Amino acid sequence: MAIYIAPSMLSADFTNLGADLKVLEESGIKYLHLDVMDGRFVPNISYGVPVIKGIRKATNMLFDVHLMIVEPENYIQAFRDAGADLLNFHLESTRYPAEVIKQIKETGALVGITINPQTPVEALTPYLGDVDLILVMTIHPGFGGQAFMPEPVEKIKKLAQWKKEFGYTYDIEVDGGVSMDTLPIVLEAGANVIVAGTAVFGKGDIAASIAELEAVCKEYE
Repeated sequence: MAIYIAPSMLSADFTNLGADLKVLEESGIKYLHLDVMDGRFVPNISYGVPVIKGIRKATNMLFDVHLMIVEPENYIQAFRDAGADLLNFHLESTRYPAEVIKQIKETGALVGITINPQTPVEALTPYLGDVDLILVMTIHPGFGGQAFMPEPVEKIKKLAQWKKEFGYTYDIEVDGGVSMDTLPIVLEAGANVIVAGTAVFGKGDIAASIAELEAVCKEYE
Protein backbone atom coordinates (compact mmCIF):
# COMPACT_ATOMS: atom_id res chain seq x y z
CA MET A 1 0.00 0.00 0.00
CA ALA A 2 1.41 3.35 -1.04
CA ILE A 3 1.65 5.92 1.76
CA TYR A 4 1.72 9.65 1.09
CA ILE A 5 2.71 12.65 3.18
CA ALA A 6 0.37 15.57 2.44
CA PRO A 7 1.94 18.80 3.76
CA SER A 8 -0.68 21.19 5.12
CA MET A 9 -0.23 24.64 3.66
CA LEU A 10 -1.98 26.11 6.69
CA SER A 11 1.40 25.81 8.43
CA ALA A 12 3.49 27.12 5.54
CA ASP A 13 5.26 30.49 5.38
CA PHE A 14 3.27 32.36 2.75
CA THR A 15 6.04 34.94 2.38
CA ASN A 16 8.29 32.16 1.05
CA LEU A 17 5.71 30.02 -0.68
CA GLY A 18 7.35 29.61 -4.09
CA ALA A 19 10.62 28.38 -2.61
CA ASP A 20 8.85 26.07 -0.16
CA LEU A 21 6.76 24.52 -2.94
CA LYS A 22 9.95 23.80 -4.87
CA VAL A 23 11.44 22.04 -1.81
CA LEU A 24 8.29 19.93 -1.46
CA GLU A 25 8.44 18.91 -5.12
CA GLU A 26 12.15 18.09 -4.91
CA SER A 27 11.39 15.96 -1.84
CA GLY A 28 8.99 13.87 -3.92
CA ILE A 29 5.75 15.12 -2.38
CA LYS A 30 2.68 14.21 -4.45
CA TYR A 31 -0.17 15.60 -2.30
CA LEU A 32 -0.67 19.17 -1.11
CA HIS A 33 -3.32 19.65 1.60
CA LEU A 34 -5.16 22.96 1.37
CA ASP A 35 -7.45 23.89 4.28
CA VAL A 36 -10.32 26.21 3.36
CA MET A 37 -12.02 27.73 6.43
CA ASP A 38 -15.02 30.06 6.32
CA GLY A 39 -15.32 31.33 9.90
CA ARG A 40 -18.71 29.61 10.16
CA PHE A 41 -18.21 25.85 10.07
CA VAL A 42 -15.00 26.44 12.03
CA PRO A 43 -14.11 29.59 13.99
CA ASN A 44 -11.02 30.41 11.95
CA ILE A 45 -10.74 31.90 8.44
CA SER A 46 -7.92 30.78 6.15
CA TYR A 47 -7.88 31.26 2.37
CA GLY A 48 -10.14 30.54 -0.58
CA VAL A 49 -10.40 30.36 -4.34
CA PRO A 50 -7.94 33.17 -5.30
CA VAL A 51 -5.09 31.77 -3.19
CA ILE A 52 -5.58 28.22 -4.44
CA LYS A 53 -5.72 29.50 -8.01
CA GLY A 54 -2.42 31.31 -7.43
CA ILE A 55 -0.69 28.28 -5.90
CA ARG A 56 -1.94 26.12 -8.76
CA LYS A 57 0.20 28.15 -11.17
CA ALA A 58 3.33 27.23 -9.21
CA THR A 59 3.06 23.45 -8.95
CA ASN A 60 1.63 20.26 -10.46
CA MET A 61 1.19 18.47 -7.11
CA LEU A 62 -2.21 16.95 -6.43
CA PHE A 63 -4.36 19.53 -4.63
CA ASP A 64 -6.28 17.92 -1.78
CA VAL A 65 -8.69 20.76 -0.96
CA HIS A 66 -10.25 20.30 2.48
CA LEU A 67 -13.47 22.31 2.62
CA MET A 68 -14.17 23.30 6.22
CA ILE A 69 -17.14 25.38 5.11
CA VAL A 70 -20.91 25.29 5.47
CA GLU A 71 -22.99 24.35 2.43
CA PRO A 72 -20.06 23.12 0.31
CA GLU A 73 -22.52 22.34 -2.47
CA ASN A 74 -22.48 26.06 -3.33
CA TYR A 75 -18.74 26.17 -3.99
CA ILE A 76 -17.73 22.88 -5.63
CA GLN A 77 -17.33 24.18 -9.17
CA ALA A 78 -15.44 27.29 -8.06
CA PHE A 79 -12.80 25.27 -6.22
CA ARG A 80 -12.53 22.77 -9.03
CA ASP A 81 -11.97 25.63 -11.46
CA ALA A 82 -9.32 27.04 -9.12
CA GLY A 83 -7.31 23.83 -9.45
CA ALA A 84 -8.60 21.31 -6.90
CA ASP A 85 -7.87 17.71 -7.88
CA LEU A 86 -9.60 16.23 -4.84
CA LEU A 87 -12.50 17.99 -3.11
CA ASN A 88 -12.95 16.91 0.46
CA PHE A 89 -16.02 18.07 2.40
CA HIS A 90 -17.22 17.49 5.96
CA LEU A 91 -20.13 15.14 6.51
CA GLU A 92 -21.29 17.54 9.23
CA SER A 93 -21.31 20.58 6.92
CA THR A 94 -24.26 19.72 4.67
CA ARG A 95 -27.70 18.15 4.77
CA TYR A 96 -27.10 16.65 1.32
CA PRO A 97 -23.87 14.60 1.35
CA ALA A 98 -24.99 12.30 -1.48
CA GLU A 99 -25.69 15.34 -3.67
CA VAL A 100 -22.30 16.88 -2.85
CA ILE A 101 -20.58 13.63 -3.81
CA LYS A 102 -22.49 13.63 -7.10
CA GLN A 103 -21.56 17.27 -7.77
CA ILE A 104 -17.87 16.62 -7.17
CA LYS A 105 -17.87 13.60 -9.46
CA GLU A 106 -19.54 15.63 -12.20
CA THR A 107 -16.63 18.09 -12.15
CA GLY A 108 -14.16 15.25 -12.72
CA ALA A 109 -12.47 15.73 -9.35
CA LEU A 110 -11.77 12.98 -6.84
CA VAL A 111 -14.18 12.84 -3.89
CA GLY A 112 -13.20 13.02 -0.24
CA ILE A 113 -15.39 13.06 2.85
CA THR A 114 -14.29 14.08 6.35
CA ILE A 115 -15.58 13.37 9.86
CA ASN A 116 -14.85 15.32 13.03
CA PRO A 117 -13.68 13.63 16.24
CA GLN A 118 -17.18 13.53 17.73
CA THR A 119 -18.85 11.99 14.65
CA PRO A 120 -19.30 8.20 14.73
CA VAL A 121 -17.58 6.40 11.89
CA GLU A 122 -20.81 4.49 11.20
CA ALA A 123 -22.30 7.74 9.83
CA LEU A 124 -20.10 7.19 6.75
CA THR A 125 -21.50 3.78 5.80
CA PRO A 126 -23.95 5.01 3.12
CA TYR A 127 -21.08 6.65 1.22
CA LEU A 128 -18.14 4.25 1.52
CA GLY A 129 -18.50 2.89 -2.01
CA ASP A 130 -18.79 6.33 -3.58
CA VAL A 131 -15.70 8.17 -2.35
CA ASP A 132 -12.00 8.09 -3.19
CA LEU A 133 -10.77 9.19 0.23
CA ILE A 134 -12.00 9.42 3.81
CA LEU A 135 -10.38 11.88 6.20
CA VAL A 136 -10.47 11.20 9.93
CA MET A 137 -9.79 14.30 12.01
CA THR A 138 -7.60 13.68 15.05
CA ILE A 139 -8.04 17.26 16.26
CA HIS A 140 -11.02 19.61 16.31
CA PRO A 141 -10.90 21.37 12.92
CA GLY A 142 -10.10 25.03 12.60
CA PHE A 143 -6.59 25.60 13.94
CA GLY A 144 -3.18 24.09 13.26
CA GLY A 145 -0.76 23.00 15.96
CA GLN A 146 -3.27 21.18 18.20
CA ALA A 147 -2.40 18.07 20.19
CA PHE A 148 -3.22 14.67 18.68
CA MET A 149 -6.42 13.03 19.95
CA PRO A 150 -6.00 9.24 20.29
CA GLU A 151 -9.72 8.33 20.36
CA PRO A 152 -10.34 8.69 16.57
CA VAL A 153 -7.66 6.05 15.88
CA GLU A 154 -10.36 3.43 16.40
CA LYS A 155 -12.23 4.95 13.44
CA ILE A 156 -9.18 4.50 11.24
CA LYS A 157 -9.00 0.85 12.28
CA LYS A 158 -12.68 0.35 11.51
CA LEU A 159 -12.36 1.98 8.07
CA ALA A 160 -9.35 -0.21 7.29
CA GLN A 161 -11.32 -3.27 8.38
CA TRP A 162 -14.31 -2.36 6.20
CA LYS A 163 -12.02 -1.65 3.26
CA LYS A 164 -10.52 -5.12 3.49
CA GLU A 165 -13.78 -6.89 4.29
CA PHE A 166 -15.95 -5.31 1.58
CA GLY A 167 -13.39 -4.45 -1.09
CA TYR A 168 -13.67 -0.67 -0.88
CA THR A 169 -10.96 1.34 -2.62
CA TYR A 170 -10.87 4.58 -0.62
CA ASP A 171 -7.67 5.99 0.81
CA ILE A 172 -7.70 6.68 4.54
CA GLU A 173 -6.37 10.12 5.42
CA VAL A 174 -5.61 11.46 8.88
CA ASP A 175 -5.26 15.11 9.88
CA GLY A 176 -4.30 16.61 13.21
CA GLY A 177 -1.31 16.51 15.51
CA VAL A 178 0.73 14.10 13.40
CA SER A 179 4.35 14.00 14.57
CA MET A 180 7.20 11.52 14.66
CA ASP A 181 5.63 10.17 17.86
CA THR A 182 2.06 9.80 16.58
CA LEU A 183 2.80 8.81 12.98
CA PRO A 184 3.39 5.10 13.78
CA ILE A 185 0.04 4.99 15.62
CA VAL A 186 -2.00 6.11 12.59
CA LEU A 187 0.02 4.03 10.14
CA GLU A 188 -0.45 0.93 12.26
CA ALA A 189 -4.19 1.65 12.32
CA GLY A 190 -4.34 1.74 8.51
CA ALA A 191 -4.03 5.35 7.38
CA ASN A 192 -2.14 5.87 4.12
CA VAL A 193 -2.46 9.63 3.46
CA ILE A 194 -0.88 11.64 6.26
CA VAL A 195 -1.57 15.36 6.60
CA ALA A 196 1.37 17.03 8.32
CA GLY A 197 1.63 20.75 9.02
CA THR A 198 3.87 21.61 11.94
CA ALA A 199 5.74 18.31 11.44
CA VAL A 200 6.80 19.48 7.96
CA PHE A 201 7.09 23.26 8.27
CA GLY A 202 7.74 23.78 11.98
CA LYS A 203 11.38 22.69 12.31
CA GLY A 204 13.04 25.00 9.80
CA ASP A 205 14.32 22.32 7.41
CA ILE A 206 11.41 21.13 5.29
CA ALA A 207 13.36 18.55 3.30
CA ALA A 208 14.85 16.95 6.43
CA SER A 209 11.45 16.84 8.14
CA ILE A 210 9.88 15.11 5.14
CA ALA A 211 12.73 12.61 4.97
CA GLU A 212 12.21 11.72 8.64
CA LEU A 213 8.48 11.22 8.19
CA GLU A 214 8.87 9.19 5.00
CA ALA A 215 11.44 6.93 6.62
CA VAL A 216 8.78 5.93 9.14
CA CYS A 217 6.15 5.50 6.41
CA LYS A 218 8.37 3.11 4.45
CA GLU A 219 8.27 0.69 7.38
CA TYR A 220 4.50 0.28 6.84
CA GLU A 221 4.28 0.12 3.05
